[in-house]
Amino acid sequence: MSVITRFAPSPTGYLHIGGARTALFNYLFSRHHGGKFLLRIEDTDEKRSTSEAIDAILQGLDWLGLKHDDNFILQSKNLVRHKEIAEKLLEKNQAYLCYTSAEELEEMRDFAEKKGEVFRFKSSWRDKINSQNSSVKPTIRIKAPLEGETVIRDLVQGEIRVKNSELDDLVMLRGDGSPTYMLAVVVDDHDMEISHVIRGDDHLTNAFRQKIIFDAMGWKVPEFAHIPLIHGPDGAKMSKRHGATSVIDYKEMGYLPEALRNYLLRLGWSHGDAEIISDAQAIEWFTLDKVGKSPARFDFIKLNSINKYYVNQKSDVELFELLFEKSGRWSGSAEFSVFQPLSSEEKNRILKAINFCKISASMLDELAARVMIYRDGFVENFDVEAQKILTEKKSLILDLQKVFSDLSDWTHDGIKNSLNEFAAAKNLKIKDFGPVLRIILTFSAASPGGIFDVIEILGKAEVLARIANCFSVSAS
Repeated sequence: MSVITRFAPSPTGYLHIGGARTALFNYLFSRHHGGKFLLRIEDTDEKRSTSEAIDAILQGLDWLGLKHDDNFILQSKNLVRHKEIAEKLLEKNQAYLCYTSAEELEEMRDFAEKKGEVFRFKSSWRDKINSQNSSVKPTIRIKAPLEGETVIRDLVQGEIRVKNSELDDLVMLRGDGSPTYMLAVVVDDHDMEISHVIRGDDHLTNAFRQKIIFDAMGWKVPEFAHIPLIHGPDGAKMSKRHGATSVIDYKEMGYLPEALRNYLLRLGWSHGDAEIISDAQAIEWFTLDKVGKSPARFDFIKLNSINKYYVNQKSDVELFELLFEKSGRWSGSAEFSVFQPLSSEEKNRILKAINFCKISASMLDELAARVMIYRDGFVENFDVEAQKILTEKKSLILDLQKVFSDLSDWTHDGIKNSLNEFAAAKNLKIKDFGPVLRIILTFSAASPGGIFDVIEILGKAEVLARIANCFSVSAS
């Protein structure tokens, strides 16, 4: 059997993190079996579906690197086909016209609620001859089995049975002629030859109803695999209050797509103790029997650790290209958008700085903040403690200014030798003034890189400019 999976989001917003993991699992399962991964946009809800949301889904999948096979399908293009199947079931006496009005349905629900009972609709029209003089436009309902059980042998959840007496005659075609979600999904999955339906376990109850339609049409039922949902660190269903839920938000926060893929793969799936898993390994190892049955908890600390690993795996040039557009303008958050495109000198400085700044960086934004200090004329306010140190060390700073002004060998070793000579003449050690220099040049006492490297990369003109300006920069 050829394996064909699908990701079928509704375009009512962005691609959220749970949807991204579902897409990833479908993608990996199809690739593991040498099959196809298809994309279907379920846009039949005209009031809630937007072209902007479709673009957001495509953008999210593209950034994550989950490329679907063939052209994506818009479910709204298949409405005629959906209606055709509902009418075919009607002809086969597997469905019936139901003239129950919305008001009658509401009354039945209220009655069941007052009695403390679960409402299960039983239509009086199921076995009547289809003739009715009424203003009510009939729906088409499936004739669900009245006896026995419906069984789903789920590849994640195991075998699950539901008594048919607990299942309603679901509506397939509304009174206005539009298909319901239940019908559209079944018809599209059949026509797309979907072999495996891998989705969140909030769809598990839908599987029983959808199987009834498959069986009524005599179609092969796809294999089902219902994945537990992602929960926040507190055990509640993942939501905005736990942090970002949009995939693109993670991009803008400075995460790498390969890191997010790796993390989402491990969120509810495992391969021994492996934490860092390459794309090739993921495709080779992914099977549904390794998917857990319990909800996975999202852990930003672990995600940051994985992202840090992937940041450090990238070359300095790759990271530079991620941080800056081809024009040399910063491509990340608005914080640094005021800067003009990089000069060639600034580019060389930043490339050198990336080499040691990336070592402890977990996020691209974090790395950006560290390397942006190597731009010409970069200025930040000093905190109160730094301002105090600069005031106390003013005489020493002025002496250092002269050392740098007279220095002709502006190399790592030249700078080191000159500062060692200065320290010996003043009966000091580098540690006595190195932190002060670091504050002046990087606006932080804890910036990455050795002080000689920082001085060399900034260059003579910029070092002297920052020393000259250090007493005029205000305290924050």
